[in-house]
Amino acid sequence: MSVKERDSFRTSIGVILALIGSAIGLGNLWRFPYLVGTNGGAAFIIIYLVCIIFLCMPIMVAEFVIGRRSQANVFGAFKKLAPASGWKHTGVLAVLTCITLLSFYVVVGGWTIDYFVKSLRIVFTPQTDFAGEFNKMVSSTSEILFYTVLFLVINGAVILAGVRRGIERTNKILMSVLAVLIVLIASYSLTLPGARQGLDFLFRPDFSKVTFNTALNALGQGFLSLSIGCGSIITYASYTKKETNLLKTTTITTLSDTGFAIIAGVAILPAVFSAGMDPGEGAGLAFVSLPYVFANMPMGKILSILFYFILFAAALSSSISITEPIVAFMKEEFRTSRLKAVITSFVIVLIFAVLCALSFGLLANIKIVGKTFFDFFDYISSNLFLTVGALLGAIFAGWKIKKEDFFDEITSGGRYKIPKWLIGTLRVFIRYVAPVVVAIIIINSLMGN
Repeated sequence: MSVKERDSFRTSIGVILALIGSAIGLGNLWRFPYLVGTNGGAAFIIIYLVCIIFLCMPIMVAEFVIGRRSQANVFGAFKKLAPASGWKHTGVLAVLTCITLLSFYVVVGGWTIDYFVKSLRIVFTPQTDFAGEFNKMVSSTSEILFYTVLFLVINGAVILAGVRRGIERTNKILMSVLAVLIVLIASYSLTLPGARQGLDFLFRPDFSKVTFNTALNALGQGFLSLSIGCGSIITYASYTKKETNLLKTTTITTLSDTGFAIIAGVAILPAVFSAGMDPGEGAGLAFVSLPYVFANMPMGKILSILFYFILFAAALSSSISITEPIVAFMKEEFRTSRLKAVITSFVIVLIFAVLCALSFGLLANIKIVGKTFFDFFDYISSNLFLTVGALLGAIFAGWKIKKEDFFDEITSGGRYKIPKWLIGTLRVFIRYVAPVVVAIIIINSLMGN
C-alpha cells in the first residue's frame, strides 16, 4: 500500500486533539488524583513533571519520529526503517499490547455507559448501597456483557469512519466538550463546604511521603496516560503531515494531559472530602465514592450525568487510539479493507473482553498466576508490555535511526529552526537516559516491588 493511499489527519490541530484524546483517559480521572494525594501532594506533582519533561516527552518524540518517518503502521514502521532485521517484532508486541489493554479497558468503558444511563434514570439515592450496587453490576452477566459490547460497537464505529471523518472529527468534539465540562464541575466543587481539605490532599507538599516508588509511580502514570509503548503514537504520527511541528505537538499534548489530570483532581477530591468519603483509588473512587457524593449534594443529579459522560468520553477517546494500531496493522499488512480490519479487531478483542467482563462473576474463580483475567490483562499490559515497548522504541529511535534522519524529522525537513543543542540533548536522553530508567522500572516490576 503506497503512502498516497493512506488516510491522514487534515490539520495540525486535528493531530494534537487526537493525541490529547489518546492521552486523556480513565487514569487522569481516578488514578492521578489519588497518586498525588498519597505520594506527597505537590511533591509528587513536581516529580511527575520532571518525569514527563525528561523521560516521557523524549520517548514520545522518539515514537513520533518512528511513525512519521515510516508513514506505516506500527509493524510496518519497524520493518520499513530496519529491513531484514528482527525489529519488526517490536510492532507485533505493540499490537499485542493494544489487544491486552483493550481487553479490560472496554469493560471499564462499559461501566461508564452503565452509570451514565443510571444517572439519567436517577437510579441512585442517598439510601443506595453504592458498594453493593457496583458489585452487583460487575458480577452480572447480561448487563455487563451488553454494555461492554455497546462500548466496543461505538468504538468500532468511530474507527470505521477513518482517520479524518472518524478519529479526527470525534476527538475535536470530545476534547472540546471534556474541557468545558471538567472546568464547570471543578468550579462548582470548589464552592462546597470542606473543599479546602480536598485541595490540601491534592496540593500540599509532603516530602516525607516521597520514596523511590513515588518516582516509579510518577513515571508509570506518565507512560500509561500518554499511551507510550503501545503503538498509538507511532500510528497517529504515521498519519501526520511533514509540516506538523513535532516538538510543539508533543509539548502541547503533554501539558494538556497533565493540566486535565490536575483539574480533574480539583473537580473530584474537594467533593469527596466535602462528603466525608475516602478518596479510594480506581473503581472505588469513580463507582462507589462519587455516586454517594452526587446523591448527597445540591445539583448532584446533574453533576452525576456530566461526570459519567466525561468518564465515558475519556474512555472512548483513549480506546480509539488503542484500537487504531490493531486496525492499521491488519489493514496494511494483510491488505484488507478497513471494514474487515475493524470487524476482525472487534472479534479478537471481544473474545478476551468477555473473559475480563466475567472475571467478577461467572469466571471469578479462574486465575492465571493468582490473578483473574481482568487483573492479569491489566498487569501484563500496564506493568510489562507498555514499559518494554517504550524501552524498545527509545533504543530504536536512538540507535537505529540515522542522526540526519532524526534531525530532519525534528525540524520537519528544515521548516522549523530548532537549536541543534536542543535536538542533540533530546537525542542523548532518548539514547542513554530513557533506556536505563525504563530498564530499572521493568526490573523493579518483575521483582514485584
